Amino acid sequence: MTLLAKVCGITRSSDAHAALEAGADLVGFVRHAASPRHCVNLKEASADVGQRGVLVSVADNIDSIIDEALACGLGWVQPYLPAAERADAYARVHSFDLKLLLPWPDSPDQDIINADLYLWETAPSQTGVHGGSGQNHAAQFPPPSSFLLAGGLEGDNVRARILALPHQHRIHCRGADAASRLEAAPGRKSIPQIQHFTRAVHAIQL
Repeated sequence: MTLLAKVCGITRSSDAHAALEAGADLVGFVRHAASPRHCVNLKEASADVGQRGVLVSVADNIDSIIDEALACGLGWVQPYLPAAERADAYARVHSFDLKLLLPWPDSPDQDIINADLYLWETAPSQTGVHGGSGQNHAAQFPPPSSFLLAGGLEGDNVRARILALPHQHRIHCRGADAASRLEAAPGRKSIPQIQHFTRAVHAIQL
């Protein structure tokens, strides 16, 4: 099984297509004004990306995220939602033939919610922000099933980080997600870093 490489925090069409050409399986576009990776013009940046595109959004309800993903022809949503909206996200997303990449912070006592994939990432209680922070986590509280590992990943460390997971967690790993460590500047990707990351992820054997 070849692991999936997700390149996130893309703000420009040129970076999106460079990532796909480098072998990225998924490319993520952040819609959150507080983020240095906020994609101001999503439709332009995600043009022709299609089903491999992931809308990463902080919102009060899942329907607004779904509407924007559909308008841009993206295939996945990665929503940061209030608990009440989070509980219904899988059913709502699937009713529109989208897939759900559900953020799963590395923290205890979370309700189990269905998802196509989980994103095992650093908890906001550690970083102070939703989503990518460039910081790794202790990998103590795994998602309930298949996940992408996130948190401070890049081509130089992704293999070691995944292989360091306990076997009972590692067998559910389906890939890795990276954002800030693949940049030349905030919101501007380094193509060599993207290439190194995707090659490294695809070379991992579990």
